[in-house]
Amino acid sequence: MINRFITREIKIGEIGIGGDNPIRIQSMTNTNTMDVNATVEQILRLTDAGCEIVRLAVPGIREAHKLEEIKNELIKLRCNVPLIADVHFNPEAAIIAASLIEKVRINPGNYTDRNTGKVNFSDVEILASKQRIKDRMTPLIEVCRKYGTALRIGSNHGSLSERIVSQYGNTPEGMVESALEFVRVCRELNFHNLVLSMKASNVRLMVYSNRLLVKQMLNENMDYPIHLGVTEAGNSADGRLKSAIGIGALLADGIGDTIRVSLTEDPVNEIPVAQEIIKYFDNEYSVEKIPEVDHFFNLPHSYQPRYSDRSVLNTGEKSPLVLGSKTNPEEQKPDIVMPDGLAGKNVLFIHGNNAVKNDGQPNNQIIVFEAVREHALFEIKEFIRQNLKAGSEAPVILRKKYSGKNFLIKAALDFGPVFLEGYGDGLWIEYEKETDGENSVTLSFQLLQASGARITKTEYIACPSCGRTLYDIQASLEKIRKKTGHLKGLKIAVMGCIVNGPGEMADADYGYIGMGAGKVALFKGKLLMKKGVPEEEAVDQLIGIIKENGDWCDPPQQVTSV
Repeated sequence: MINRFITREIKIGEIGIGGDNPIRIQSMTNTNTMDVNATVEQILRLTDAGCEIVRLAVPGIREAHKLEEIKNELIKLRCNVPLIADVHFNPEAAIIAASLIEKVRINPGNYTDRNTGKVNFSDVEILASKQRIKDRMTPLIEVCRKYGTALRIGSNHGSLSERIVSQYGNTPEGMVESALEFVRVCRELNFHNLVLSMKASNVRLMVYSNRLLVKQMLNENMDYPIHLGVTEAGNSADGRLKSAIGIGALLADGIGDTIRVSLTEDPVNEIPVAQEIIKYFDNEYSVEKIPEVDHFFNLPHSYQPRYSDRSVLNTGEKSPLVLGSKTNPEEQKPDIVMPDGLAGKNVLFIHGNNAVKNDGQPNNQIIVFEAVREHALFEIKEFIRQNLKAGSEAPVILRKKYSGKNFLIKAALDFGPVFLEGYGDGLWIEYEKETDGENSVTLSFQLLQASGARITKTEYIACPSCGRTLYDIQASLEKIRKKTGHLKGLKIAVMGCIVNGPGEMADADYGYIGMGAGKVALFKGKLLMKKGVPEEEAVDQLIGIIKENGDWCDPPQQVTSV
């Protein structure tokens, strides 16, 4: 059983978050908030799918005032779903929204101070910046108090303030401190109707920043609910895998009160993924607080991989290996083809709960641990705990056989959090029956990439879009994927707007960012290369920039049989 980090209960309208409430599902509209009919229609589709709280983009005063009309239309239709206003840069819009709907989200990285290019800050400037936080927050807090409005303080990697970056770097420590500066102002003013979040497109960084947040909250006697999500996860299998691994790793720690799966798709598609993630943990939670705070503090907040003696595997690959049967010619090939790939080697097979202690076992042995539980993460974690305790350096291959269809999310939750932490020398996923469109070897490579354990293709950072996006981001992402998917290891960001795009694509090699109606800005790293590029020309111009900088290679030729 998982002992949850029990937080205080707060209310978002009629929905309770934290305490002993179930984990709540959120999403966000991608309509223009000024278009009341389209926004209301999408909210109704989200709630019909099972979404419990809906967020809307509120970039300015006009959108903030539209919230009242949207809320009234929903009430007429007997839809009482709580709404969240997502506000950046505009304290006045946040104050208006707080008087109209149930919750406001602000980003501490851009709520008080605009970026100016400043690098160094004196003690006097740091104090002045903190005073501006209080000056800007106080009116918002008083309106929230008056109307019973909740407030989410959400740090995003890549959009931290210049002062925070100068003090802590663009790190989990910086993300946590950025949020807690605002929380301390709220506590000073005796306002506690708060939710916190730490989001990043880098799954490992997202997990570590949330763990660090809980550690620091415990140190400061805080117990505010936590919202989880991997931002800019992308679409299709990759987006689902990233979200499931990041959210699942934290839920397995007992952290998290609400979740949002961010996909660059119709937001309704996010809901069944979120439901499947929550269902995985339904029978694993107890409602007791974490009993051993010291043990909780030992959760890793930085990358501390397990190193084993890989020489016994006789491969040059230093990252986790993929095991599996032969596949079709167009599919990726496994590193070790089974069933004969381990023939002649010293292999110890351990089946699920048949615990075998590794004391005294030789390190030149290969251990294959086959998980048998339906929700295998917990037995895998227990095996690894025992293995580390024994000091074994023998390579470990993690194996599970699945039956039925559509187990992508389940496999992500079974294995992803483990590889995210740097454990596991190989992954061996088996299907009882391979079906069209589902390939166990392909899934293994995708899962390892999503967890950051092994990169074998292009990495995409793509926001789910919202009312700020003024171009067809979904079509652009698919077009970019088709033309650049062979560029192994390259990171390309596809972002909806200029508000957060340049910051939150911090890890990307190249960026494709919306900057107005049908217009795109192109970046190399953080360097703006072109702006105002027509959408229909932007993908080709992006490829041109990649070529100019020496990061392009032609895609491999497809071999066709005659």
